[in-house]
Amino acid sequence: MDSDGSLTILELTTLLRSLGLKSSGDQVHVLLANMDANGNGSVEFDGLVSAILPDMDEEIMVNQKQLLEVFRSFEHDGNGYITAAELAWSMAKMGQPLTYKEVTETIKEADTDGDGVISFNEFATIMAKSASSFLGLAAS
Repeated sequence: MDSDGSLTILELTTLLRSLGLKSSGDQVHVLLANMDANGNGSVEFDGLVSAILPDMDEEIMVNQKQLLEVFRSFEHDGNGYITAAELAWSMAKMGQPLTYKEVTETIKEADTDGDGVISFNEFATIMAKSASSFLGLAAS
């Protein structure tokens, strides 16, 4: 997590804990050993992806379903798009009112096809970017 492209045992332990997984030291050592392809005591990104990819399909489906539920909580009229008015209303209802400028900037940032509304795919993309930024995973 120091941006060198690999995870040491300490970084892997920190990552697991940040995800809510409390693994014992022995479990983390076994996990690291299983993912450490070149035996250097750390896990390269490719090794991490190879280790978790088989389990990702089911998790992605669950996350997509949850994300769709969140999308639908913003998208009130059932047309499949979040409008500026729907975004403003939803944020105010959550106790986070946005100014007109904030609403238009948010729509502009999320609206990659320029149609003035946010589709589910655009919503998923902006949420992934927000999560990556929050976790410190955004490219620098």
